[in-house]
Amino acid sequence: MTKPNNYAQKRWSLSDIYATEKDFNKDFKAIEKITTEFEKLRPLLTDDISAENFISVIKALEGISRMAHLMGSYAGLWFAEDTQNQGALGLVAKTEQQQSEIGNRTLFFSLWWKELPDAAAKRLMKGSGDYRYWLEEMRHFKPHTLSEPEEKIINTKNVTGINALTTLYDSMTNRYVFKLEVDGEVKEMTRGELMSYVRSDDADLRAKAYQELYRVYGADGDILGQMYQIVVRDWKNEEVTLRHHKSPISARNLANDLPDEVIDLLLSVAEKNTGIFQRFFKLKAKLLGVKKLRRYDVYAPVAKADKAYAYDKAYAKVMESFKDFDSRFAEMAERVFKEDHLDAEVRKGKRGGAFCATVTPELTPWVLLNYQGKTDDVATMAHELGHAIHSMLADKHSLFTQHACLPLAETASTFGEMMLVDRLLAEEPDEAVKRDLLFKQMDDAYATIQRQSFFALFEKQAHQMIADGASVDELSAAYMENLKKQFGSAVEVSNEFKWEWVSIPHIYQVPFYVYAYAFGQLLVLSLYKQFKAEGESFKPKYIKMLSAGGSEAPMQVLAEAGVDVTKASFWQGGFDVLDALVDQLEKITK
Repeated sequence: MTKPNNYAQKRWSLSDIYATEKDFNKDFKAIEKITTEFEKLRPLLTDDISAENFISVIKALEGISRMAHLMGSYAGLWFAEDTQNQGALGLVAKTEQQQSEIGNRTLFFSLWWKELPDAAAKRLMKGSGDYRYWLEEMRHFKPHTLSEPEEKIINTKNVTGINALTTLYDSMTNRYVFKLEVDGEVKEMTRGELMSYVRSDDADLRAKAYQELYRVYGADGDILGQMYQIVVRDWKNEEVTLRHHKSPISARNLANDLPDEVIDLLLSVAEKNTGIFQRFFKLKAKLLGVKKLRRYDVYAPVAKADKAYAYDKAYAKVMESFKDFDSRFAEMAERVFKEDHLDAEVRKGKRGGAFCATVTPELTPWVLLNYQGKTDDVATMAHELGHAIHSMLADKHSLFTQHACLPLAETASTFGEMMLVDRLLAEEPDEAVKRDLLFKQMDDAYATIQRQSFFALFEKQAHQMIADGASVDELSAAYMENLKKQFGSAVEVSNEFKWEWVSIPHIYQVPFYVYAYAFGQLLVLSLYKQFKAEGESFKPKYIKMLSAGGSEAPMQVLAEAGVDVTKASFWQGGFDVLDALVDQLEKITK
């Protein structure tokens, strides 16, 4: 058993980045000086630069990037803990402005590197050690890179343009206050608090929670919709018109170093498997005693077994599940608690949802949760700590090669969540709670695989529609068609869900990010199946995969783990696991 702990559910500390504002300001000035020194290295950048000089230039650039990461992370994390904090908002703006200018002044390195003849680049990469893949990947962008003055203009305009718009979206939506009547009392709550009721065993409460969510978003729907149109037009102007990517999603695929064909295949297989989830929703309707599930009921518990977990109990469960797999995993996860890098408190103004932020390889990552004691919250804790473990396993790499690409970045987090659910199922004596956990696994598979795949399909459609001049109302109508295609005759979708798309932060902040969740979850289903079959012999291969971080091409990392994502059968294999789970649920609920 994990020992009792004194870790309170509280706000995190950012003092490991900067203890005081004075320390921040010191770096704010210092980065100017080291950037000036870096600019003096420009004459070294010739076709015949020595390997020694080349590495010294990279290390100087890494020093600037490390300082920029520290400042940017500090401002961003401070803003996340209270999005209404004007000081934090001001610091974000100030830091973004400076970093855009620094980015412009150091841009000459990447432009030179992309233009370097292949023979010279090959010679330099040979002795570049851990920087090799970062350098190789940078050259993939050669056909999509503009001239130095053009790149500088884009960087400068982004600060007061698209970056400012997405910050404004965050500020607007994070200040929303939702009102819901619970037990005869009208309560004001954050989005995170409101969303806990969509998994309530009270059907009316579930409906009212969703209705309130889209009442508030819908009131600003036209404005939020116009913001999205601007995001999409900006993306097309830069990524397609100026940089000549084949399509809007191709820009994200190249950033992830994954072929367009692989992502097209993933989304195509997801579209073909709507029947699995529709079957599941029909089963759930039967158990809930209704003819047809409403969209309000998608995450409804099938039994009144909504078990609550105190924060310290959640900590213990998560630590035990990590320790069962590998004691190092538990030790790494505990570092996040021990170093006060976890903010789990629920409070107004705090960013909703959850995330894990890696600042630099030598610093333990920071984790944000909005912990409310539900089973989902325990799973989210395991998920985000899984991200932190992934970062820590890859902390021997450089700042440029620590991070796995987005689809692989979901591997450790989702795997960690599955280990936790397995443990909860094994320990739970109450059959109703067990059944609820199995249903929650399917709920989560829907939320992570099918829902995210259909978000990505909507994004592809919306980007084309906006290019063709579609209105906000036409986008809402297209989104409703997207939902109807997902749910078929299994789920009734009420009209307020037409505003769901304006409430999805990822499609604003990181276009086409969302398919990473589906990719990651289906990959983990395959890996977890291997783990169950191979036992101990699986672990070294899995740990090696996580430890690679972003130091190798994702297709190579996957191939070494025995995964072929170019085959439809691989993706279908993940859906087959879910199909078998629905079979199991049908048997135990007869």
